[in-house]
Amino acid sequence: MASEKLLNALNDQFNFELLSGYYYMAMASYCSAENMNGFSHFLHEQSKEEYEHAMKLYEFINDIDGRVKMQAISEPKNDYNSFLEVFEEALSHEQLVTSKINNLLNLATEEKHYPTIQFLQWFVEEQVEEEASMKDIIFKLKGIDGKFTGLYLLDKELGKR
Repeated sequence: MASEKLLNALNDQFNFELLSGYYYMAMASYCSAENMNGFSHFLHEQSKEEYEHAMKLYEFINDIDGRVKMQAISEPKNDYNSFLEVFEEALSHEQLVTSKINNLLNLATEEKHYPTIQFLQWFVEEQVEEEASMKDIIFKLKGIDGKFTGLYLLDKELGKR
């Protein structure tokens, strides 16, 4: 049986994944308003992924006889100065998610709750992919340096996600 402390931490992560989806939806909305529909599509898909991550946690918490409790979600940032800023914020957010997953894994390891340790391995691998994806986009945006042709081509590429 998972401890109350571990169940609370899993519940906090569930809610943080929902918040992550909310953040990405705000980023997608900004890009859409700037007529960068490929960027918007990419971030919208990212938002859906975060909700899927939340549902994985939801199901796991229920499977180990816990109960999910919904928490308040704070308002995300809605305006940015550039697309580079959007993706730098996204990377920073993913790094925060990674640290939270690592802390959760540390707690599960301390408590020797092997089902949670095994469950979290998927998230550990997912975070490597998430951070690498954002770093790749940031690298391209820095190379483009705000030039429309480059932004147009990257927008088209991200729209294929």
